[in-house]
Amino acid sequence: MHFKTIHIALGLLVCALAFSSAPAHQDMPHHTTKTTKKTEQSKQKVYSCPMHPDVTAKKTGKCLKCGMDLRLVDNEQATADKVSNDVDTSSGQVPKMHIPDTELLDQNGRKIRFYTDLVKGQTVVINFIFTTCTTICPPLGATFARVQKELGDKVGRDVRFISISVDPATDTPERLKAWGAKFHAGEGWTFVTGNKPEVDELLRALGASSARREDHSPTILIGNDAHGTWTRTYGLAKTSQLVEIINNALVGKNVTTTAEVSN
Repeated sequence: MHFKTIHIALGLLVCALAFSSAPAHQDMPHHTTKTTKKTEQSKQKVYSCPMHPDVTAKKTGKCLKCGMDLRLVDNEQATADKVSNDVDTSSGQVPKMHIPDTELLDQNGRKIRFYTDLVKGQTVVINFIFTTCTTICPPLGATFARVQKELGDKVGRDVRFISISVDPATDTPERLKAWGAKFHAGEGWTFVTGNKPEVDELLRALGASSARREDHSPTILIGNDAHGTWTRTYGLAKTSQLVEIINNALVGKNVTTTAEVSN
């Protein structure tokens, strides 16, 4: 009897050791992976305001600061935009701008260096468009046209207008020139396109990159490179308000931005 008891005990010990060294259930890693993927996907869904990148939400809605519709972005893009914009969102002021001297093409097909030829030492007004756009781009062009008319001979002499294509693969110099003609673009209004990698680099530097061309921001940049003052404002604001910001930029002053839509 004693021998049998020892034998049974040893058998139970061997079984216990085998069970403890057995690998975990094979379904567990698969379940964990699924959970992780779902968590990552839910974390990536973020809605942000085009005018105020710091305003974010987990679902669609309106910006609490300007009333614009929030747009879907991913966390990585939203973080990159906040870093590249470096915006004082209470006033729209952009205290730091690092503009690359990217080689691009203007609407006449001429090679240009973006910073050296268009921005260096100048006061500039920059918007972002693409020629096949049927939503915000035509109003952005019309707004530039009204401001151009209001400023008169200051455009080209004291201030330069720049429209950068967010769809350089489609927007050839010829297409941009034809698009600008619809809005009576004068000599002081330059349209910019080029190879996509170089244009993308420029858009990122200006805080205007987006995952899709349709999601590009309706904001405009108004800056005086000589004084190092930059303001980001709503591209469809009233003409008088934009003219005021530009005139302040000409003397190196920043003003609070506006989000009111032009009439």
